[in-house]
Parts: sequence; C-alpha cells; structure tokens
Amino acid sequence: MNAQELAQEPQAESLPLPTPDMSGDDLFKLGMMYSAGSGGCPMDRVSAHMIFNLAAMKGSVEARVYRREMSLEMEREEIAEAQKAARRYIDQGVVKLVA
Repeated sequence: MNAQELAQEPQAESLPLPTPDMSGDDLFKLGMMYSAGSGGCPMDRVSAHMIFNLAAMKGSVEARVYRREMSLEMEREEIAEAQKAARRYIDQGVVKLVA
C-alpha cells in the first residue's frame, strides 16, 4: 500500500503527502521520511520511490540517486506500483511538474 492509499485510511488523515506547491527538494525530504519511517510517515519503499520519482521530475538530483539505490532493493512489482502511483499524482494535478 503506497502513501496515496494509506492516506485514504480513516486513521491516516494526517500523513504527509505530496502537494502542488512542493519543490523537488521538499519532495526529496518527504521521500526520505518515507524511506526511513520518520516524521509521522510509515517506512514504505513504494511510497518513498514514488515521491523520489516526483522529486526527480521536479529537478532533484539527490532524488534520482536515492530512487536508483532504492530500486536495487525492490521487486519489479513494487517499482511498477510506485511508478503507477507517481503517474496518478501527476494526472490528478496533485504534483505539477516543471515545464
């Protein structure tokens, strides 16, 4: 279950999630929180990868490095799930990419 799905759980309304105003650096920091299970975020590799992907698309070089490293620890299915979740955020306009 990724961050977007976790946020739909009644008890998880306060989970930190990507927002349209977040920069690549902000998203990178959020991804780090999910990768470490800190700052009110559960440890969730799929969500961390998804957020690192969004951060990388917004210009974070660090996020590209961490996303690549995280991919080495994940199953193909997990990576595919993270990529689909990132696409949902983009399609819903929750995260606006730099032109």
